[in-house]
Amino acid sequence: MDACDKKVLPALLFSPKGVKIRFYLSFILLFLLSVSIYCGADYNPKPKEHCPASCGPITVPFPFGLQEGCFANQKFHLNCTYDNLTLSFSEGAQYYVTNLSVEDGTLTVSNMVNGHNEKEEILIYTQNGYVFEDPMEDEFYFSMESDNHLIKWAVANLTCHIAMQKGTMYACRSSYSYCLNVTYGEIFMGYRCKCSSGFQGNPYVNDGCRDIDECSLPNYCNQTCQNFHGGYTCMKNRNLLLGIATGFGCGLGSIVIAVCVVVFTKKWKKGMQKRIRKEYFKKNHGLLLQQMISDESATNKTNIFSLEELEKATNNFDATRVLGHGGHGTVYKGILSDQRVVAIKKSKIVEQIETDQFINEVVILSQIIHRNVVKLFGCCLESEVPLLVYEFISNGTLHDLLHNDISGQCLLSWDDRVRIALEAAGALAYLHSAAAIPIFHRDVKSSNILMDSNFTTKVSDFGASRSLSLDETHVVTIVQGTFGYLDPEYYHTGQLTEKSDVYSFGVILVELLTRKKPIFINDQGAKQNLSQYFVEGLQEGAIMEIMDPQVVKEANPEEIDDICSLTEACLRLRRRDRPTMKEVDMRLQFLRTKRLRKCKTLTAIDEDIGHFLCPKVSNSGAQMNVANAGNLTSKGISSCYSLEQELASSVTLPR
Repeated sequence: MDACDKKVLPALLFSPKGVKIRFYLSFILLFLLSVSIYCGADYNPKPKEHCPASCGPITVPFPFGLQEGCFANQKFHLNCTYDNLTLSFSEGAQYYVTNLSVEDGTLTVSNMVNGHNEKEEILIYTQNGYVFEDPMEDEFYFSMESDNHLIKWAVANLTCHIAMQKGTMYACRSSYSYCLNVTYGEIFMGYRCKCSSGFQGNPYVNDGCRDIDECSLPNYCNQTCQNFHGGYTCMKNRNLLLGIATGFGCGLGSIVIAVCVVVFTKKWKKGMQKRIRKEYFKKNHGLLLQQMISDESATNKTNIFSLEELEKATNNFDATRVLGHGGHGTVYKGILSDQRVVAIKKSKIVEQIETDQFINEVVILSQIIHRNVVKLFGCCLESEVPLLVYEFISNGTLHDLLHNDISGQCLLSWDDRVRIALEAAGALAYLHSAAAIPIFHRDVKSSNILMDSNFTTKVSDFGASRSLSLDETHVVTIVQGTFGYLDPEYYHTGQLTEKSDVYSFGVILVELLTRKKPIFINDQGAKQNLSQYFVEGLQEGAIMEIMDPQVVKEANPEEIDDICSLTEACLRLRRRDRPTMKEVDMRLQFLRTKRLRKCKTLTAIDEDIGHFLCPKVSNSGAQMNVANAGNLTSKGISSCYSLEQELASSVTLPR
């Protein structure tokens, strides 16, 4: 029989003659009880994963466990039945576990599971008042406190010195733990583990002992408390005052240093910004531009604005100030320091050619003085992308007026459309022939024809324009423009002439007649070119079918024929067959003069007929806001002018 099975216990027989003996035995059992449950097993410091952590309300920490592989060895095996935690001994006795502590190395058990009286079933040894089975092999010792058995336990029957040499079988796994030799009275039990001072938790698992925040616990420190890893400091009032004074001094010093750093940083940034702006000014050919616009008269001086002024005018280029996005940049609404409302175009700079186009636009606009060309106030060259400052045009574009609400009646009457075409043609004719140097716009389209507060036409966006010397008839360039408006011959040859603008203007005339976009979706759901659609309708004699119903209603057939004839001439594929812009301007002037003369004659003959054919305020006027009603009448939108007034206007205002 081996040491585990060997029971060296004297039998104390319970008989009627041994009443006195049983009394003393029961008294001893009330205080101390020891049972050997297991011996000789190795300690396993690493439990398997996903072990049950509790049984009912009681937490079961390692080295104890409920399943195979979850406890360190067999003596730490507990059972969980119907949320009741039980501990079994080698004699077959089972106790309910009511509390378990790895920090104190104790278990508390009560009431045998089978209900028998353990005082009558367990055989014991006694030595110096303690109850045990074999002090050399067992590590569980009992003491009785009222109805509860308090069990003190050890990990293994080894000293700490020997246990530390076991390596992988050493039980104290946490970094902040230490080994403690355990005795029960005078009897050596073995060793167990405990968290170091300032730490708490489970020392039997890796990182099980964690720092205690003593400052968050009551009765630790009534003064100023400062926690640190593994401990805390409790400062007295004197140290507190010293700390406050030190902190105040450090804080004040930090503020002074911070203020100095901020001031220095601002100055450094300001200096850096000045240097960067100077570099941009040079990169954007600022010196060259200054020389090119320096000969302007004082009354038409093109200003060079600072970036700071334009940032202030646009609230740092706030997105809410965006008026629109063009082919050559984004346009913002701004208010200058002199309260002028302006439009500021921020160019798109991708390549050097874009910068050249910007300089080109400034030079061209600085030379132009015409009532139907948008006025350039100045520019800014201190940013990475150059900025242009124009007069603000408040009523949008011709494209918006024609196409934004195609389902409703157009805001523009027939008289409005003829006048707008005439004003735009006059501006382009001026660029081609009356300016100091001939200028080709190269991007004529309805979205580049703006309407000011009086609905006067303003031609804009000269970023793609080209100027020619007087002895040049054309220039070869990279093809630029907008599909639907692009001159087919210019597209195929790259040769830019004034006739390229004439073709694009012809497309605008078709838009005014039909209210269709240059590229539109036809009845079959396919995309179609407007100029081709118009020419085919003209050739098939179905021109009235493709007209805007409002035009058919307000214009007489003779006027429609005249406009269609002029439009067809502008849209001819060969540029030599097209009229010049000056000829287009003259034909439109003749058409409008004839209409106004007829309007005057009819008014004299029959006032009712005259009002019908040429009302003082067009039907569109009723749809415009009341604030503009007076301006529309005074400026002559759909009004009946006398021939003398029209001719006087043509003479006095530059074309």
